[in-house]
Amino acid sequence: MKEHLRLNVSLLRKRVPNLTTAAKTVGLRPATVSNLCTGKISVGRAEVKTIVTLANLANCTLDELIIQGGKLSMIETGIKPLDLFAPIVQGGTNGFVARSQVGQFVVLAEMTQLLKGKGYRSVLLTPDQTYPGLSDLEGFVHAKCHNVEDAFAEVSMIDDKESILLYVDRSYIVSGDLYELRERFEAEGLPDITTILFDPSGEAVDEDDPFGPLDTLCYFDIDLATRGMYPAIHPVQSTSVLLEDDALDASHTTTHKKAKKVLRRYKEIRVLMNTIGKGKIPETDLEIFQIGERLEAYLSQPFFVAEEFTKVKGQSVPIQQTIGDIQKILQGHCNHLSPKDLTYQGKLS
Repeated sequence: MKEHLRLNVSLLRKRVPNLTTAAKTVGLRPATVSNLCTGKISVGRAEVKTIVTLANLANCTLDELIIQGGKLSMIETGIKPLDLFAPIVQGGTNGFVARSQVGQFVVLAEMTQLLKGKGYRSVLLTPDQTYPGLSDLEGFVHAKCHNVEDAFAEVSMIDDKESILLYVDRSYIVSGDLYELRERFEAEGLPDITTILFDPSGEAVDEDDPFGPLDTLCYFDIDLATRGMYPAIHPVQSTSVLLEDDALDASHTTTHKKAKKVLRRYKEIRVLMNTIGKGKIPETDLEIFQIGERLEAYLSQPFFVAEEFTKVKGQSVPIQQTIGDIQKILQGHCNHLSPKDLTYQGKLS
């Protein structure tokens, strides 16, 4: 069926390392290509000429470029908004995009710490210069490398390749070094390594396609960060091919869509209320606002790695618990609670 088809993102990464430039030269919008890679635009809804052009760029057949969905799997982190809106793809390429100082490295540190307990090992390929916040992550990884040679050696020494989390700074994508590292992995017959791309400079936010083809894009919301609602993961702009690939529970994808719709409208109503006042907002919109406000509060989460600073005990929340809690909020079962009651509480009590 059309809705179960997806692009072979791994093939695109190997054949077209600089996809942004290549897409522009042949008349494709980088944003369109990026959305196709993450599943934000399904292959079934894409224009035929777009798919054909991508196949020509990758020098492959349509059968090679388009593959059946349902073969990907999710790495459950226990971080509520990450698992719901930007689930990490096992063996995939997952990008984190944020302005400086909005908490992306704290999220990555928490994810690293939680997955360490599940047997994952993390290798960090660091940038040449220091950036604010990067130290928040450095203290939690197993190995820190300053070049691709060291990163290749570290990955090679780990027996269980599926347990590896390879964190890579964007500079290695721009230079082409990550592409060469992947070619070496492929030459050695290694499986696809779960890769986490990040940009400590904050410049990637302004790029249409900052990391090339991605399986998951985790985008951070500066508005949430400004209001102290951490982790400040953007519920609308974040996306993953898993959510469009029939790879997750139906309850996950359905709840994700409903929550995303409510939060999108909630953000619009919130702007209107600040502009024209609450009195001029229709009752139906006020009801959406009430639910959206509580949902936004629930998606905040106390982190283990931040306990020293927040004095609040960290919590890991299983995705099924998150889904069940959000369904209750969407149904209005938590309207009797104030948003403050739901902020930094982890699970619903």
